[in-house]
Amino acid sequence: MTVLLPMQPLKYLAGYPPHVLTQVRALIEQDRLGTMLDEKYGQLHAVRSDGQLYDYVQVLKERHLRKSVPLGKVIYDGKLQVMKHALGTHTTISRVQGDRLKTSREIRIASVFRDAPADFLKMIVVHELAHLKEAEHDKSFYRLCTHMEPGYHQLEFDLRLYLTHLDVGQR
Repeated sequence: MTVLLPMQPLKYLAGYPPHVLTQVRALIEQDRLGTMLDEKYGQLHAVRSDGQLYDYVQVLKERHLRKSVPLGKVIYDGKLQVMKHALGTHTTISRVQGDRLKTSREIRIASVFRDAPADFLKMIVVHELAHLKEAEHDKSFYRLCTHMEPGYHQLEFDLRLYLTHLDVGQR
């Protein structure tokens, strides 16, 4: 049984109201958080390689953001620090080639998602794709996320529970 000290912070749930944190702590102390997540999100995905990830992202991009800029690279990145809240990144790389400026867009997904439930991979991909159109985490950004994945907000919260579960060492 995992026991949390009453004041030990739940870093992935910072900013949530105390009653939510109390419920999460109770699930952790009863060793039920992992079971609850498995029952709700037991379906794993088959997106194992960077090539498969690129194809997966392209399908979602074509479905929802057909007119957005093309992607040059999509990879799992083992260097992304989940503990520093980087679950995925989107970057624009500009290079001068002769007299032209060439721009490439990249999406990097933390390698923790290689073994995560399918819904969590989709949520983080939707999040990074939304950044192709909306740079800031504002109302229009989240509107686009929920357009691509109607259950986005619940998935984001449950992903935070999943990361908390991994962080406290339950399995």
